[in-house]
Amino acid sequence: MSGTDRYVSPLSERYASKEMQYIFSPDMKFRTWRKLWIALAETEKELGLSITDEQIEELKANAENINYDVAKEREKVCRHDVMSHVYAYGVQCPKAKGIIHLGATSCYVGDNTDIIVMNEALKLVKKKLVNVIAELAKFADTYKDQPTLAFTHFQPAQPTTVGKRATLWMNELYMDLEEIDQTVRAGLHFVPVDTVDQVFEAALAAPRGEHAAPRHRASPEASAALPV
Repeated sequence: MSGTDRYVSPLSERYASKEMQYIFSPDMKFRTWRKLWIALAETEKELGLSITDEQIEELKANAENINYDVAKEREKVCRHDVMSHVYAYGVQCPKAKGIIHLGATSCYVGDNTDIIVMNEALKLVKKKLVNVIAELAKFADTYKDQPTLAFTHFQPAQPTTVGKRATLWMNELYMDLEEIDQTVRAGLHFVPVDTVDQVFEAALAAPRGEHAAPRHRASPEASAALPV
């Protein structure tokens, strides 16, 4: 296991599963950034920008192997996490470097990746909740006739059974499960499309080479992808 395929903190190393550590890891984060950039390029090609299948295939071929060393060195220069990874991806994809992140904002990869990560984490928690409830159901059935003494405010109350107590624990977990389902059904919404589209429309309307804000000014390769 490398240092980039899991989220590291004293709490995560002590309590979190390997699956959850990966969901919040740098590998998950930056691979998702690259998948979003591929999706962006594919969509922009469909909309008519001069993006080739060869460029998209080059992006796909390098989507998993993050060159962290290059990104780290670049960030010392540009002081921008997104642009340093745009640069690092471009080093691996020389034919496609000009179309990476074209017309997008930092929120496109940053915020949307956070949404994807949270959604994946909720799905994992849901899976584990279902498994725990299933195990508690077996336990409750096994000990449904086992008498025990119930307590209230740490004081003896009335007789009950171990199985009955287990059903109360199950109920608490079931309420958690319902809350997760409601959150997922309500939707963890991506950054609105027009957040990116407004920048994209400006790119189409502006003179070539002037479609990006000064801090994100287009490279010659990116400018060449815009319609004449």
